[in-house]
Amino acid sequence: MEQHAEIQYEGIAENLEYEQIINKVVDACFENEKLNGLKLYISITLTVPQVIQEINKKYRQIDKATDVLSFPMFQREEIEILLKQNYQVEDVLGDIVISIPKVKEQAEEYGHSFERELAYMVVHGFYHLMGYDHMVEEDKKQMRAKEDEILNKLHITRGE
Repeated sequence: MEQHAEIQYEGIAENLEYEQIINKVVDACFENEKLNGLKLYISITLTVPQVIQEINKKYRQIDKATDVLSFPMFQREEIEILLKQNYQVEDVLGDIVISIPKVKEQAEEYGHSFERELAYMVVHGFYHLMGYDHMVEEDKKQMRAKEDEILNKLHITRGE
């Protein structure tokens, strides 16, 4: 099976458990969105609040740390065209940056497992790469439904 995620670490140690969670979620996302036949992959960087704050400031002009950032390479309509054309060029679907300390903090805050929170960050970032957003309530409902579909398929639910 192809590797759909390229995982990098910046400011934290490599961790096989993180990679297993990420790969499981990304594989489910690719399958759900029928991207398996394409040579697309996601670049995922696991990092610390200071690094994500620098990235957020540089690219979004927001000088604060956050939990996850997504940088898509394609518009939603372009992804649909890639699927129709069976695009066979190896290419990055986009970049996701996740703050691991923030994942740990939010898992405790929301009363569920680290796995659930990391899985949510990955699926949330993935759907941003796919062109979904949550700024308008109707868009938010659509994005949340897709996220929940993936997490439920993987039996990664709230409170776990």
